[in-house]
Amino acid sequence: MELVDLETFAAIARHGGVTRAAAALNTVQSNVTARLKALELELGARLFERHSRGVVLTAAGQRLLPYAGRVRALVAEAQRVTADDGIPRGPFRLGAMETTAALRLPPLLVTYARACPEVELVVSTGSTAMLLQEVLEHRLDVALVAGPVVHAELEEEAAFEEELVLVTAPNLRGPDALAGAGGLKVLVFRAGCSYRQRLEAILAARGIAGARWLNSVHLMASWVASRPGLA
Repeated sequence: MELVDLETFAAIARHGGVTRAAAALNTVQSNVTARLKALELELGARLFERHSRGVVLTAAGQRLLPYAGRVRALVAEAQRVTADDGIPRGPFRLGAMETTAALRLPPLLVTYARACPEVELVVSTGSTAMLLQEVLEHRLDVALVAGPVVHAELEEEAAFEEELVLVTAPNLRGPDALAGAGGLKVLVFRAGCSYRQRLEAILAARGIAGARWLNSVHLMASWVASRPGLA
């Protein structure tokens, strides 16, 4: 179904006749008639009844007319949202790690929303590995993850510099004391978290294995403060 056929149909309905529609569309009457016949043939229904003063919509034509208007409006909207006029608009899908979303994003998002009110901002959280995969699959436009990121299909730019620290109960003084601690619980985020990967590498070098994942910074801190554990 051609858009121009629907526009021709709507013009005939609006002006009440083929001749007047042709004048409004700045085309010849035969062209309007041909497009109307093509549309009726495609739909398998007559859209107008002809009389001495022009035409009137059939029941099928009355049902079609609102759709013709909606299609025209959608096309106009599509042209508007894709126009590059220098004003940011449309959806912006941002991914971030849980900690980054909680600690870094709130003031930035408020500022961004004020500066770009026509942008539909959608924020999702996850592990570094998951967020990178969603960027690669074009489900996210950009993601804030723990770097460095080395991938031929991705570009990276430093956004923040943060210090990664090991948190333990007060009686554990430094990484070297971990191997001798009995009943030690290692608390980490779920698989795919870059923090977890780094911690597991440190512990593996000291012969410590096994981890219990908790997807909450506050739960991790409460646990290691009262039990033999680290995070």
